Amino acid sequence: MITGLVAFVITVYVVVVLGGGVLIGKTSSPSLPLSVLATAIVALAFEPVQARLERAAAELLRGGAPSPYEVLSRFSENVTGSYPTEELPSRMATLLGEGTGAAWAQVWLTVQGELTLAASWPETSEPVTEPPRLAADARDSTGELRRAVSVRHAGALLGVLRLQERPGSPLTSVEERLFTGLAAQAGLVLRLAGLRAELAARHAELLVRADELRLSRERLIETQDAERRRLERDIHDGAQQHLVALAVNLRLAETVAAKSPERAAKVLEAQSEAAREAIDTLTQLSRGIYPRLLADEGMVQALRAALAISPIPVRVEAVDVPRLPSAIEAALYFCCMEAVQNAAKHSLASRVTVTVGTQDGSVRMTVDDDGEGFDVSYAEPGAGLTNMRDRIDAAGGQLQMTSTPGVGTRVDVHVPLSQMPEQRSS
Repeated sequence: MITGLVAFVITVYVVVVLGGGVLIGKTSSPSLPLSVLATAIVALAFEPVQARLERAAAELLRGGAPSPYEVLSRFSENVTGSYPTEELPSRMATLLGEGTGAAWAQVWLTVQGELTLAASWPETSEPVTEPPRLAADARDSTGELRRAVSVRHAGALLGVLRLQERPGSPLTSVEERLFTGLAAQAGLVLRLAGLRAELAARHAELLVRADELRLSRERLIETQDAERRRLERDIHDGAQQHLVALAVNLRLAETVAAKSPERAAKVLEAQSEAAREAIDTLTQLSRGIYPRLLADEGMVQALRAALAISPIPVRVEAVDVPRLPSAIEAALYFCCMEAVQNAAKHSLASRVTVTVGTQDGSVRMTVDDDGEGFDVSYAEPGAGLTNMRDRIDAAGGQLQMTSTPGVGTRVDVHVPLSQMPEQRSS
């Protein structure tokens, strides 16, 4: 290319100065006006000639492939065309790679606030998965000879175009301008592709959430069936036997009353104790189903009463917590009891703090202990945590557990008020 520029300068000088000198009859020494004219022509034509020579050299190196200007100048037509939205990043990467003669090219999209690789060219290569790090002069600091430029629209980062230069064949000035020009044109295209990627990611999250809710409902139904069978067994083996015996003895008293009133009186006197035993059995069963204090006084009072006899000290902090629907109160109550029970069994904690309140349109509860903690990435969720999640899912809320070895474990629960039915009065 340098040789061509030198040849261009010499040609202009020969044609204008020497050729013009011959025409005006002055060949003994160069004419000053003609020299000035030649210099002006060289200055004006130097950059266009340089660009043409760079394109010609690049085309020669690519074996006759289209020049970057020919490929990228028709960006809108080539990219949008009739291609489906999901193919746009791949099409852009192909144009970028072929138009600049790069070793490889990539298109990154901003999806949910993070850069995500959307397409790589050529497809047969193993793409570099490390996100680009933009540096000065459209450079990518993640590797040698890497270039990267951001794509923005209305000030928002929509993505990054990235390529790898070939050793010994850096981008020409024309290719650099077209590289940055492509980024300037790609804003709306990447916004469209980014929105589709966002929707796809959200759809995948919703599918996972739907599966979790389905499994949660199935586990709840199984738990309810198991609890129903347990209650049937307890009623049959306990309260029912007391009541059957009471009924038999009352009929016996009725039978003997006419013949032996004294015996009938003794039988009736004995039945008062049997009736009290039946009442006690039913009371114990009702407490196992739903604590009476929870129904009468609400979740906070029920928690304070139940946790007062915990094997480790528990402090319940609550400020202006209203009465909630019974299903919500039961979910939070039993979730809290399960969390405290887990802390007492496994954490070796010296204290547990339960905080309940309303904030940002939600009922929020945290159970925080100062126990040994554990690494949640390696721990399998047990039946207790699964039951807690199922209860909160059924109430329309979310539960998150965090734990740090040597620091403790924290359970965060929040149920949006919009998910609740109408609140009952206290």
